[in-house]
Amino acid sequence: MNGWFAALYFLFFAVIAGGAFAMMWGNIRYTSWDKPAKRHPEAPQPGEEVLYANLSREKLEELYQK
Repeated sequence: MNGWFAALYFLFFAVIAGGAFAMMWGNIRYTSWDKPAKRHPEAPQPGEEVLYANLSREKLEELYQK
């Protein structure tokens, strides 16, 4: 009787391990599809000028000296 319980345990273990592997495989395949990257609606268009702050060390030291 003890052998039947061990066989049943390993059978259920194999079913659960196989299901977990199948779920991970499906998730990896779904997330690694070659989808085109979506542009953010506020992203600048190609060629458009962008305002930015220059926070280089030299510029900050120059502003500090003033």
